[in-house]
Amino acid sequence: MNGITDRDEILERLWQLGERGAPTVEGLRASLKGRFDAVDLERLQEDGMVRREAETLSLTGPGAAHAERLIRAHRIGERLIHDVLGREFESGACEFEHILATEIVDGICTLLGHPRECPHGFSIPQGECCRVSARYVQKIVVPLTELQIGQTARVAWVYTRSDQQLHRLTSLQIRPGSIVKLHQDYPSYVIECDGASIAMDEEVARSINVWLEGASAIRAEEEPPRHERPNFAKPRWRWRLGGRDRGH
Repeated sequence: MNGITDRDEILERLWQLGERGAPTVEGLRASLKGRFDAVDLERLQEDGMVRREAETLSLTGPGAAHAERLIRAHRIGERLIHDVLGREFESGACEFEHILATEIVDGICTLLGHPRECPHGFSIPQGECCRVSARYVQKIVVPLTELQIGQTARVAWVYTRSDQQLHRLTSLQIRPGSIVKLHQDYPSYVIECDGASIAMDEEVARSINVWLEGASAIRAEEEPPRHERPNFAKPRWRWRLGGRDRGH
């Protein structure tokens, strides 16, 4: 990796470590393993991106702003690769933060329905597209567990805090844009999706977030300009269920 990429990775790791507590030099070293470079860290301090007090590190205002852009692009990339392409996302998403402009990331975010968390359950920093959407849309995205028996909804996004749950949801072929109907909520949740019945426990059901079918919080007199409207369109892709190709 070149120097810029190394410095970007330090800023990313400091952001991630900060989500778990106060970053330290030793924690950063352990996180980067053999890629830790003390010279790059010193240069970030000299450039006013990182502040160091003894062994404790923190991002300054400019450093945090730069790291936030990188983290947002990376986690939006994870959501795109997992939710739309249905593939493992770790390797591909690592390039997103370095090659995609902010407006492209915002476009992907809008396409995905402004997800709040990456597939691992970590928060995705909001972009301007999310703030525009929030001005016009009330909270009509709810966990699947809040549906009533017989109620229909469209999947907005799915997330999980463990790889086991992540693979479970992937195997169920539940993707953003899919229409689901809740048939049962006890002793397990049973939904219908594209003609198939799928049973799951409550923990998995809570990981599926849905747009309530027919719900809209945009009043006609407050309807935003077309270029600012949140994207409710159903994405198109092909996936397999029970050995048959299904077109969407």
